[in-house]
Amino acid sequence: MEDIETLQKELEVTQLAYGMTAQINQFKSGYLAKTAHELRSPLSSLMGLHQLILGDLCEDPQEEREFLQQGFESAKKLVEIIDRIVTISKIDYGIIDLNLEKICLNHVINEVYELTEFQAKNYSYQIELKQPDTDIFIQGDRNRLIQGLTCLIDTSLNLMEKGKIIITTQLNEREKIAKLLIDIPCSLQQWEKQPEDLQTSELTLASLKKWSNNLQLSPAMTLILSQTLLEKMGGNLTISDISSDNEPETLTRLQCLLPLILLS
Repeated sequence: MEDIETLQKELEVTQLAYGMTAQINQFKSGYLAKTAHELRSPLSSLMGLHQLILGDLCEDPQEEREFLQQGFESAKKLVEIIDRIVTISKIDYGIIDLNLEKICLNHVINEVYELTEFQAKNYSYQIELKQPDTDIFIQGDRNRLIQGLTCLIDTSLNLMEKGKIIITTQLNEREKIAKLLIDIPCSLQQWEKQPEDLQTSELTLASLKKWSNNLQLSPAMTLILSQTLLEKMGGNLTISDISSDNEPETLTRLQCLLPLILLS
């Protein structure tokens, strides 16, 4: 009888492990597919641009030189995008180690605010902080966490049309977690945006510059990279629609859970 119970427990553990492995493989497949799409669109657009130049479709050598210069600037931005994806991938696979230590979440949020406040003011938006008077200490990589949160706020500002971002930190000693809430006045669907292709059929220097200025990680890929980073720190990141039925404004919430360090 004991042998049967032992076998049943081992079977349950095996099934659980199999289920977790299947979920991880599914996530990795989706991650690779999104990464391929993230890079394919700008690369295809740049190839189309160079086809125009090679086809002698520029009006004069000066315009050709300007197209080449703008294409070079776009290529540099694309390399930055690739570097960010590769860095998070290396962290995910353990090739790059995180510097996990005790850090003050309040100080991290204040620094993220300082890094994004100027951009918010340029858009005529606001960022409001709601933090407790007591310092909250978590385990994490300070520099990576600041970079990840800053990217999320930057992306949020690009998706907004009006209003303010509210960043709230909460303490849950019972569950030993710190909760970070980022409420953004935009729809959940905007976080599913894919990279925009450059329309080479109607290409002008002005349209090329506009496309190049907007060349950046898509909201969906930014979210995936941030989720991967937080998971490696022992936390997680989820996104949800918190719009009220009684209000016309759409609201999206990013919820970050981070491992808490309790002071003895």
